[in-house]
Amino acid sequence: MTVGGIISAIVIGAIIGALGRLFVRGKQNLSWVLTIVIGIVAALLGTWLASLLGVRDTGGIDWIELALQVVLAAIGVSIVAGSAGRRRS
Repeated sequence: MTVGGIISAIVIGAIIGALGRLFVRGKQNLSWVLTIVIGIVAALLGTWLASLLGVRDTGGIDWIELALQVVLAAIGVSIVAGSAGRRRS
């Protein structure tokens, strides 16, 4: 992977992770690094799922792929924030 690819993965991960956090209710005690990691994983899984469904390469902006990525990020944030909250108690 090139330096440009790593930087773009971090930027996209930050955006997808932040959007995922917006859809989760309540306060999440997650660091920004963990949010980026969740966003990167959600972006990769969302792209893979979109290709399985056959909606990855459409003309223009791939709204369905983006929606899948954000939903997966919200699920990831919920799981990680929920498990982190239980460990601290």
